[in-house]
Amino acid sequence: MKEHITVCPRNCYSTCTFRVFTEEGRVKRILPYEGNLATPEGPCIKGLAYLEREYSPDRIIYPLKRQADGSFVRIGVNEALSIIAERLTTARERRGPHSVLFYKGSGYSGLSNDIAGSFWKLFGGATTTYGNLCWPAGLEAVRLTLGEVKHNLPWDIANATLIILWGKNSAETNVQEMIHIEKARQKGARVVVIDPRRTLTADKADLLIRPRPGTDAALALAMARVIIDRGLADTEFINRHVNGFDEFASSLEMTPDKAQEITGIPASEIIKLAVMAAGAERLTVIAGYGLQRYTNGGQTIRSILSIPVITGMIGKSGCGFTFANLQSYILDDVKEPLSYYPDPVSDKPFRRAISMATFGPDFFALKEPAIEVAWIERGNPVVQLPGSSEVRKALDSVLFKVVVEQFMTDTAALADIILPAKGIFEQADVVGSYWNPYAQYKPRVADPPGEVLPESEIYWRLAQIIGLDGRAAGIPAPEDYDAWLTERISHTPGFVREELMQKPVIPDQNEHPAYGNMKFETPSGRIELRSDWAVNLWGVNPLPTYEPLKDFGEEHLPLRLMTPNIASRIHSQFGNLQVIRSVVEEPAWEISVADARSRGLRSGDMIRVFNSRGEVRGKISVSARVRSGSLVFPNGIWLGEGGGVNRLIVPSETDMGHGAAFHNTRVDIEKLVP
Repeated sequence: MKEHITVCPRNCYSTCTFRVFTEEGRVKRILPYEGNLATPEGPCIKGLAYLEREYSPDRIIYPLKRQADGSFVRIGVNEALSIIAERLTTARERRGPHSVLFYKGSGYSGLSNDIAGSFWKLFGGATTTYGNLCWPAGLEAVRLTLGEVKHNLPWDIANATLIILWGKNSAETNVQEMIHIEKARQKGARVVVIDPRRTLTADKADLLIRPRPGTDAALALAMARVIIDRGLADTEFINRHVNGFDEFASSLEMTPDKAQEITGIPASEIIKLAVMAAGAERLTVIAGYGLQRYTNGGQTIRSILSIPVITGMIGKSGCGFTFANLQSYILDDVKEPLSYYPDPVSDKPFRRAISMATFGPDFFALKEPAIEVAWIERGNPVVQLPGSSEVRKALDSVLFKVVVEQFMTDTAALADIILPAKGIFEQADVVGSYWNPYAQYKPRVADPPGEVLPESEIYWRLAQIIGLDGRAAGIPAPEDYDAWLTERISHTPGFVREELMQKPVIPDQNEHPAYGNMKFETPSGRIELRSDWAVNLWGVNPLPTYEPLKDFGEEHLPLRLMTPNIASRIHSQFGNLQVIRSVVEEPAWEISVADARSRGLRSGDMIRVFNSRGEVRGKISVSARVRSGSLVFPNGIWLGEGGGVNRLIVPSETDMGHGAAFHNTRVDIEKLVP
């Protein structure tokens, strides 16, 4: 067998490196690769499931065409591309290129994704989406405060003496981070988890703080007030490196007593936590993505970030604020922050776009031309977008839909043509990470099954059929793809190309500790607790504030819906695999013991979860891990598994960054009588 070093390209913190062993063009075995210091113990259960994912009998490996009765029939790739080309050109001739919707998700990372944009520009443009479902409010909050989005090396966490995991469940969503947290604990560090749920990460912590969902900013600002009032702030650091501190300090009306009313955390506990944070020799605050998926998400991250700022825990080993690290994205066009509305000049072909967070309403508000063709790749919007009932109606109204997919997802099931998507072993690529510092080469190590084509080849062939000069637009012919990839990575300084193609590399540009040079890409060149950009770009307070959640007229409903990620899935991916299903229980709605008792519910009872937008039915699970007043159901569950939770979620944006405010949703429940 041949051995290869490769990397997982999924939308996941860890971006694990691992070794694969192949025989006759087929992957036979997956093992850890110790040379990546961030992920030395190898991939999680999802990474190990790639053997099934790539060779599952359920994988789509031939193009499929919808029949009149709704069933699908296999067709050849040439026929599929000819049909698509004819529908694309007809729509363009009738109503212009913006009658085509190009929707791309984040299910697969790599430089090869750039080729999609090259094709649609060559086509004359398309209607696209802006914003992001995952993290943009937090990205923008960090950028406003520190100028760039980066953090220390993952293994530097082992040097912290106090680690606060704020809304992050690393044990399930970033399992590799737990390696470095455990090393810190072995050296005497304390670990605090702040989360409404008792997560698997909380089980390994020294202290668990459980605020009401969406109130984290109140907790952080009360902590900041305690630190300042007690003279525990690092005044030397603040005087040298921080703008707006005096205004911030005088704005802090959030006392521990007031925060207790808002968060449900006793004032005495808030004071103890603040003193602990200020007294730590080396403090690292690790913030998760779920706590910024609220209408107050950006201001929440700014508030939490104020704690390491006023205690001087920036730019030092074992210290800092860990949210995302974009330093390995030196080869990508995508930089922080995520793009705002498309620029009418530089992005002229894509001048019409709709928000991912409010896709359904935005779609139906589009002026002429109407969408006649939809192209969807790397995503499952029918399950993942907020207000999924409207999303489905929007896509149902489109006359012709193309979905590029590996499996029959809920979105693929709506398609008129399904094109099989490549697997991770079937095309070379280069992948960055938003947690570890490595840029990584992903070699082609296996042959694609059936008539699977890499998306780059799909676009090349479509251009040929339509009569477009793909090569001139930067779309490589199949035989030129490897040369295209080599060219893409040949003119970026900071690494040796040949070394990158052998193993993960940390670009020279990577700064450790992050912000160690105390230069900040803000207007003032300093850390900005007060940000005029926050006002000018987003219309929020220039200072970090706690803003009560918007409940969209459903304040009377008793339960806050939370839809976290879980260990067995990356959003809607991997849950269909048998190796995953064999070790994971069926998804259930989790409720607190107190809330279950007051409603006469027991685990296993069937319930109806509802609000003004609709209802979802399923089994209840009574759990001490859930805070009273909350209802928890994992995100990404397919409709056939009892999912569809996003139909209950109001399509709404976060306060900055054009993120999706998933967790503002309120619901009620009702026991179903057998």
